[in-house]
Amino acid sequence: MAPDAMPLPRFLSSLVEWSDHFMTRVSARNGSLRPLHIDAYRSYGTPDRFYIKGRLLADRGISAQTAEDSRWRNFQGMVRRFNSREVAGADLVAELPDGSQHLVTTDDEGYFTLIIEPQALPEPVAYLWYPIPVSLSRLPSHFPAIPAKVQGVARVLVPPATAEFGVISDLDDTVLETKATNVLKMLGKVLLSNAHTRPPFEGVAEFYQALQHGLTGQPDNPFFYVSSSPWNIYDMLEDFISLGKLPAGPLLLRDASLRLPPAIPGESMAASAHHAHKLHEIEGLLTTYPHLPFVLLGDSGQEDTRIYREVVRRFPGRIKAIYIRDVQVPARAALVGPVSEELRGEGVPMLLVPDYATAAQHAAGLGLIKAEGIGKSPVD
Repeated sequence: MAPDAMPLPRFLSSLVEWSDHFMTRVSARNGSLRPLHIDAYRSYGTPDRFYIKGRLLADRGISAQTAEDSRWRNFQGMVRRFNSREVAGADLVAELPDGSQHLVTTDDEGYFTLIIEPQALPEPVAYLWYPIPVSLSRLPSHFPAIPAKVQGVARVLVPPATAEFGVISDLDDTVLETKATNVLKMLGKVLLSNAHTRPPFEGVAEFYQALQHGLTGQPDNPFFYVSSSPWNIYDMLEDFISLGKLPAGPLLLRDASLRLPPAIPGESMAASAHHAHKLHEIEGLLTTYPHLPFVLLGDSGQEDTRIYREVVRRFPGRIKAIYIRDVQVPARAALVGPVSEELRGEGVPMLLVPDYATAAQHAAGLGLIKAEGIGKSPVD
């Protein structure tokens, strides 16, 4: 390849971005663009430092999902999620209770990321969650005018001082069935279903709520969901967590881009992207909460075993236990044993579990959850 040649994935990604921006500009000028809104994602922070992320885009025309929706309707909704009209180069303002305003500009995909140091915390809502209003203040020049007030509310999770540990969980094939080891089955699951028609695995809600309550009985232990799913389906995953009675927590997803990170030796390009994203997000969490130990949950279908082994190496003494759900693929399960044996020598139990009742019994034996709470129905 010539020195100045652009790799194909980067070229295709740039072409898609240019096409999206062009269509957004044309729609804005001729008045056909849907109303703008701010997707403010659940995020996390400390009393001294908030991390806020979201996206500015045109309404995608997605109606509320129901259990009666047909596969065709689910597919139409999925197409709308990925055929978004994002707004690049717009200025947004986050306002804190102390009156301070913090400016951020959306990137080429309409995303914004803001790290602020609050002088005063807002009143929490729904326990542990702190609301931060984010509003649109300036649009790019190709928009004729700023429309009616465009505002979203970012919800920032701040773990209390009484938290015993944090929990980091994967989603696909850990909490809900995705069939990530089979591309065709995975596409069918993702494209043709919705949050109402994809229930969580048996026992996962009870186990996760037991972890959230720990030994104190209070829902103080924070949950974080780290997944390679794209931000485009954030609303579906939020609905899934709520409907499945799982603990609310920040969803740390990734951009649906054709650009891939450098390959990791022994892994495919897709696996490298998955590995790099999850490791980056988990490192961010453990760095943000240096005094909080963590429990890690994943599955044997992808790279969770290797990723979690790397986390233990980089953060010695920080991981209390690792639970890997067995996806019933023998070749994948065989990879867990050697890593489990290796981590046992470092004092970190890694279990390959067939179900969450087994995980709960082990967690109770470690003193992570109350034994009497095993098997109880999840709290409404």
